[in-house]
Amino acid sequence: MSMESDLVTLLKTICTRTFPDVAPASTSLPYITWQSLGGEPLRNLDNTAADKRHTLMQINVWSATRAQSLTMVRQIEDAMCGSALFIAKPQGEPLSTYEPDAPAYGSIQRFDIIAAR
Repeated sequence: MSMESDLVTLLKTICTRTFPDVAPASTSLPYITWQSLGGEPLRNLDNTAADKRHTLMQINVWSATRAQSLTMVRQIEDAMCGSALFIAKPQGEPLSTYEPDAPAYGSIQRFDIIAAR
């Protein structure tokens, strides 16, 4: 399995409505989106690809209340950091936001992930 499929499986244990990048317009709250933000390529000294890859991943939780989005993003942090499928490290505390057009409260957190290539 790929890191992305492992990530989706893990996120769906928190919320079955989990999507890459953006959720469909008709998606009910709460839901999770995730987006790869790049990362550092891992290369061996002979410039061949390492057997691992490093990805910077952003996880977004959208819900009807600030409290629910924060609770869910904390559950995601615990699940990702405790996963045996990859190594995940938070890159700071969650960012809080509000999307008035939805309307929805968001909690956004970035993670460094090291996983098999």
